[in-house]
Amino acid sequence: MASPAPAMPAPEMTGRSDPHEGVRDPRREMDARTRALLEAPLAPLLLRLAAPNVILMLAQSATGLIETYFIGHLGTDALAGVAVVFPGVMLTQMISGGAMGGGISSSIARALGGGRRDDATALVTHAIVINGLLGLICSVAVLGFGPALYRSLGAHGAALDAALAYSNVVFAGSVLLWVMNALASALRGTGNMMVPAWVICGGALALIPLSPCLIFGLGPFPGLGVAGGATALVTYYVVGTAILAWYLWSGRSVVRPRLFGVRLERRLFAAIVRVGGIASLSSLQTNLTIMLTTGMVGTFGSAALAGFGTGSRLEYLLVPLSFGIGAPLVAVVGTNVGAGQPERALRAAWIGAGFGFAVTETIGLLAALHPVAWLALFDTDPAMLATGSLYLRLVGPFYGFFGLGLVLYFASQGAGRMLWPVLGQFVRLAVAVVGAAVALRLGFGLWAVFASIAVALVAYGLTVAVSIAGGAWTGRPAPRAVAVPRPT
Repeated sequence: MASPAPAMPAPEMTGRSDPHEGVRDPRREMDARTRALLEAPLAPLLLRLAAPNVILMLAQSATGLIETYFIGHLGTDALAGVAVVFPGVMLTQMISGGAMGGGISSSIARALGGGRRDDATALVTHAIVINGLLGLICSVAVLGFGPALYRSLGAHGAALDAALAYSNVVFAGSVLLWVMNALASALRGTGNMMVPAWVICGGALALIPLSPCLIFGLGPFPGLGVAGGATALVTYYVVGTAILAWYLWSGRSVVRPRLFGVRLERRLFAAIVRVGGIASLSSLQTNLTIMLTTGMVGTFGSAALAGFGTGSRLEYLLVPLSFGIGAPLVAVVGTNVGAGQPERALRAAWIGAGFGFAVTETIGLLAALHPVAWLALFDTDPAMLATGSLYLRLVGPFYGFFGLGLVLYFASQGAGRMLWPVLGQFVRLAVAVVGAAVALRLGFGLWAVFASIAVALVAYGLTVAVSIAGGAWTGRPAPRAVAVPRPT
């Protein structure tokens, strides 16, 4: 029998210090919020983080729905005009908050997970610079090329006039949306979902009385028509940006940015753009899919355009809803990847994907069973209701695959692995647009266009899910559960 190893003398007995003394342990320096992302049970953690974020994103989406509800009272032409502008508005929200916003959250989460708190703080300033510049470019592009774009999507006459009246106001102030989403994304990267939720929910509540006052006119408020809804939205951007900036610079956050003396570094810009830039391609593809199919539906007239625009707005609602579930995954996955825990990051992704599929599939099935309950909120024109109902009955039952793909897209942002989510959106774009074009060429009508959209959603969700299961993040297939034999 081997003799037992000699006991190691205590440090104070030898006169030597603890061999681990002076060795830097990043976790000792981490904020409690960051440690929770690395150690807390995943399902309860994701539910706790997602709940306020889902409320936040539903509230942000409600800002557009509130406007649409009141603008619908101005007539079908006004509703059709706003329908062709809405994909552009959603594109700015998706890129500023979801794509570039995900890059911001991911880079800050990975920095905090790796114990690089100074980098995390400096990334806030870099985020504001990136989103501010992109917001200015977006405003100039839409204000210059908006009329040609809206004509190509089928808006003419009164519908085109309404589109331009709405678009010119929204995009004149859209840089504020970009900056507001940069600040909110910075907070989400630290695991703080509550403050952005309160700010954006408060803004949505304020729009309920403000929008009709500016659209129809009340007391001191002038009646501005469709431009009134846009003015209310820009007002919301102003107030939300101011509150989030105050919170960050007041020292209440894990990251405490400075107003002056921040040195801009290429590596920090790259940390955001490397994820957010590629993710932006996915957002562009999503909106390009909607815009191209909107143009095809527009050939059937303004009522069909209004019906499809109103029905597909529910699909757009799934984007921020999935973002509400996915944004915590950016923080959880990014922090764990930064800390060298890829298996925990992958488990978190699949748990979140299950949540996303269940929620979006439930909404899709309800919409398919009761389409008029949604559509009649905005207009009661029979032709509009017929087109919108056809769309929801054919596409709604497949919304779960859209939610599955979107949640895994956000998880991939946290992992810094965006190739397959972008390819998945390309597959969706190709299936939807090519299928719809062939359907129209063969004279099959609107039902075939909508069927192509449904097949495209399934293709998108499965492409992203199968790629991750096959090792897109790690280069090897996801591990399966292995039965461990009990000792005899």
